[in-house]
Amino acid sequence: MNKIGIIGAMELEVETLKEKMKINNIVKKASMDFHEGSLNDVEVVIVRSGIGKVNAGICVQILADLFHVTHIINTGVAGSLNPSIDIGDIVISTDAMYHDVDATVFGYQPGEIPQLGQREFIAEPSLIALAKVACEDVNPDIHAFSGRVVSGDQFISDKAVKERLVNVFEGFCAEMEGAAIAQASTLNHIPFVIIRAISDKADESAEMDYPSFERKAAADCAKLVAHMIQKI
Repeated sequence: MNKIGIIGAMELEVETLKEKMKINNIVKKASMDFHEGSLNDVEVVIVRSGIGKVNAGICVQILADLFHVTHIINTGVAGSLNPSIDIGDIVISTDAMYHDVDATVFGYQPGEIPQLGQREFIAEPSLIALAKVACEDVNPDIHAFSGRVVSGDQFISDKAVKERLVNVFEGFCAEMEGAAIAQASTLNHIPFVIIRAISDKADESAEMDYPSFERKAAADCAKLVAHMIQKI
């Protein structure tokens, strides 16, 4: 039987999902509360990981070891790196990559972790397809894009930095957890997808736009996730 791990970095990214689920158990581990139960008759574990790559990676490992989840969905908000992707749109990951890893002096590509053997972490195609259909069903007025999510322990609010993430990594959106969730899921052989609603443009306007749009963006993303899990 499927058991879906749903991760949001911040409370606003998971609060609506937790309100709708039937909670059977709450497990506290590594300063995180894992809400175990059902959502739309699907077994789920919903958790706020906290912000950043370390929190995200730890969260996935607990979901794997303690709850034996069969799939992982990361829901939340991100900054757009593509001029075609506007605030309120949704990005569904094809893959994820780090933008703040640099071992190029040893001959590795930008973003590649030494000795790991891969730079990109590939999302599960069936989950990508389900997310696209779910967006059409529950958010018909919102544009959904499939592309690369790039992650680092940095809130992107500088045009020059944004241009680097586009030119070097070909990212569609930037945030702070996705690649770590993707890496940990890949190492544990758990299919995953990252779903990001756009809250800002990852440039000098980001500081102003983010507080205004984050809550609606997170809610739209959560609505998509609640719908898609019924099809997994």
